[in-house]
Amino acid sequence: MADRPSARAVLALVTDDFTELPHPARESRPDGPLGWPGYGAARARAAERTGERESVVCGTASVEGTRAVLVAFEFGFLGGSLGERTGDRLVAAYAHARAHRLPVVPLVATGGSRMQEGMLALTQLQRVARESALTREAGLPQIAVVRDPTTGGGWATLGAGADVVLALPGAQVGFAGSRVRPADADPAAYTAEAQVAAGAADALVRPEELRGTVVRWLRLLTRPSAEPVPPPPSLGRADLPATGWDAVRRARSPERPRAAAYLDACLTSRVALGGVRCGGTDPDGMLCGFGEREGRTVAYAAQTGTATRPAGYRTAARLVRLADRLGIPVLTLVDTPGAANDAEAERQGAGAAIADLFGAVAAARTPVTTLVVGEGGSGGALALAAPGNTWATPDSYFSVIAPELAAAILKRPPEEVEDTADRLRVRPQDLVELGVVRGVVGPADRTEEHPAD
Repeated sequence: MADRPSARAVLALVTDDFTELPHPARESRPDGPLGWPGYGAARARAAERTGERESVVCGTASVEGTRAVLVAFEFGFLGGSLGERTGDRLVAAYAHARAHRLPVVPLVATGGSRMQEGMLALTQLQRVARESALTREAGLPQIAVVRDPTTGGGWATLGAGADVVLALPGAQVGFAGSRVRPADADPAAYTAEAQVAAGAADALVRPEELRGTVVRWLRLLTRPSAEPVPPPPSLGRADLPATGWDAVRRARSPERPRAAAYLDACLTSRVALGGVRCGGTDPDGMLCGFGEREGRTVAYAAQTGTATRPAGYRTAARLVRLADRLGIPVLTLVDTPGAANDAEAERQGAGAAIADLFGAVAAARTPVTTLVVGEGGSGGALALAAPGNTWATPDSYFSVIAPELAAAILKRPPEEVEDTADRLRVRPQDLVELGVVRGVVGPADRTEEHPAD
């Protein structure tokens, strides 16, 4: 415990301007609500040792110019456990955040609920969950930093329940604390690194980088905008494909610019969302996060040219819903031969994941803009596309199914694949004429839309 930084020390990593909120008053009984022998003395020793009167310190701060409510756990005070008075402070902090339209940053280090207060301590999790839900409904972001250790109900509410979860390297993070796990449990599964790999946390952040990272997230998530994102200019060829098969070959070319190049070109900075919170990531197939474009925040979900896995669709749906709640416009980049169709993808719920993304895009109130930058392979690509605001580059195509598969299903010989591509009308200019996309976006020096042939 001695080598764990105090709540005040962690606050100093994030801000130099912290003002503690008033403490809610609650009648104090010598040994707590259950009359647990020695509990009052234990609290007194914890207060003397840490200089704190409770296991959490709540206040307001300016984090490099962005005002926020900060909630820092003091693990030295009875293991950072939650009791009734802890719950009182947390409820007051979240209520203050809503009243003053401030984001909330919990800096969590807790072993769970305080046993000396029994079920009265455990029910504080319900209070905290409600406050978090009300804050979410108010359109205010919550960015959690999970420290060592973050276990039990603190992880299951303030930590994993936040919009963005940042984790300190090497921290013990998991629902089960070290004393309640099975004897043969793999300790590596209960670490910050494991939670990031599983998609339950978004990123590992070293202590010396914590302030800068929190600053970036706060600035990006507190700038709503009602204006849609203009489609980025094409980074590839300017001429249109002559045939359907030519469009397919160009979209499949390894030299064609991919999602990362488009994001680097149109966003001056960006931070990534790391997963779906229910197990799984798809870092090779879907890039999701928030970035800055011309002083505005943009949420992005971009396919990378590979078959998109269920975790990729779920991460994109999470991104769209978060952006919608915060009033941030969304840019999606379509580029996939289709959804992953292997047996493992089916076991992971490919259909449900795609349906979830279709639903998130359809329900979004914030403007969504889509640019097809490469392959538009069937429903696995369409799920990411904005109805009525989808654009295409000259290097792209969009098809109900890959021409080779269409030919096979229609029992056409292989030599008719190219003709099948033409009949499917997959070229960008065909899509404009059909009304599937609004226009074909050229390079930056040629921004006019291509007319249909």
